[in-house]
Amino acid sequence: MAKKAQAEKEPKGGKGKPAPATVTTSDGGPPQAPSGKLKTKYYEEELAKLHVELVKLQEWIRAQKLKVVVLFEGRDAAGKGGAIKRITECMNPRVARVVALGTPTEREKSQWYFQRYVPHLPAAGELVLFDRSWYNRAGVERVMGFCTEEEYSEFLRSCPEFERMLVRSGIVLVKYWFSVSDEEQERRFQSRIDDPTKRWKLSPMDLESRARWGLYSQAKDEMFSYTDIKQVPWYVVDANDKKRARLNCISHLLSLIPYEDLTPPPLVLPPRQDAVGYVRPPITDQSWVPNRYP
Repeated sequence: MAKKAQAEKEPKGGKGKPAPATVTTSDGGPPQAPSGKLKTKYYEEELAKLHVELVKLQEWIRAQKLKVVVLFEGRDAAGKGGAIKRITECMNPRVARVVALGTPTEREKSQWYFQRYVPHLPAAGELVLFDRSWYNRAGVERVMGFCTEEEYSEFLRSCPEFERMLVRSGIVLVKYWFSVSDEEQERRFQSRIDDPTKRWKLSPMDLESRARWGLYSQAKDEMFSYTDIKQVPWYVVDANDKKRARLNCISHLLSLIPYEDLTPPPLVLPPRQDAVGYVRPPITDQSWVPNRYP
């Protein structure tokens, strides 16, 4: 079992000054000094820089035929989906793809547990990001009683070996846990309830997970104790601030895979040739979308 990570102590205040207040995520994250809201302009500028580096990483993965898997786990509304979107929005979907599996079918329930995930693993030159993964068994299935005690115990035994096997096969495997506080999750849930465009993100299962906050915390701690292994450690992202979480996660991911700049040189557009003898049909023969926003 991996040793538990210990929280770092905040430095005490100077002479005559009180020690700064601290906040701690209820998932066991390290205490951090509170800071102001991240400026949107600064966030967008930094994100743009990271997007350039992500494209470089993409080209390196393709050229070197790497096989990269990144798992995103955490509580509901922790910001996993938002981070995944920012990673992939400037990348080639033929290189980087997202896997977000739904509820297993009856046939899949009868398979070897990891079997439904194996077909989604990358081939050479691919990056796969799992929006939740095989760790469903140690989280929602464990807490909600969707698996037996024997199935859960077998998962804790076999998962580390499964991941070591993936690493030995040449796969680069990275695991992120997005840690969010009780108060922040409640605020995000309420925001989804109030916003009709986000209401679909809430399900009865999400609400039940909210009610069982303590049980999820215990399940996460036990999962970490078995699966935070040397070959594939867990990296915890402080996700109370979505913008900071995205920047921190992307920059950390870039630091884990050494890459070189293989950006193709700028291309020169050739002159367009005249279509000799071509007569374009009348525009009125085509069905145009109404221009409602002049």
